[in-house]
Amino acid sequence: MTRKHPDVQLHCHGGRHCCLRKVPCPDGAVPLSKACCKGRVRVCRISGDRKTCARMAHLGLLPGSEVELICPGKGNRCMVRVNGGTISLDQPLAEGILVTPA
Repeated sequence: MTRKHPDVQLHCHGGRHCCLRKVPCPDGAVPLSKACCKGRVRVCRISGDRKTCARMAHLGLLPGSEVELICPGKGNRCMVRVNGGTISLDQPLAEGILVTPA
């Protein structure tokens, strides 16, 4: 459970991905690093171990939340705006976050 969303629980399944519910992502889901020029996107799934999922939840990146893509990941970094703050994600982390257009 997170401080900002006390009624939301983040479930990690088998250490590979985390989601709020057991609903598969839509067919149009792409990694955050490949979502160039999309503007606002909705997080569908976060892949990674338990520590990575907890860190992303603490930063406000939860499945179902909307984020604004500031700088697409053309280089080594991908910048997103979440809850008024800016987060810089490295390439492997951005690859593990699946998003859909909002």
